[in-house]
Amino acid sequence: MVRQPLTPEQIEAGRRLGALLRHARAGRDLAEVAHAAGISPETLRKIETGRLPSPGFGTIVCLGEALNVPVQELAATWRGNDLPLEAVS
Repeated sequence: MVRQPLTPEQIEAGRRLGALLRHARAGRDLAEVAHAAGISPETLRKIETGRLPSPGFGTIVCLGEALNVPVQELAATWRGNDLPLEAVS
């Protein structure tokens, strides 16, 4: 199966998601959060920087759990109808 290139909108959605995750991680160690989510630190780094703009659903669910961010909020951010970053708990 050949994967289609991401659209500019999908790339921007990944950047928004990465920014939300980075903000939610705040002072926590990247490796600690990655381990809690069951992914590698490099994968989390790529998601946070937008270099992996469309991570798998399971990865997003696990990151949401590790960071205490509801999956609905992560989805809304990816879609672009998100809350301001200051509202992230």
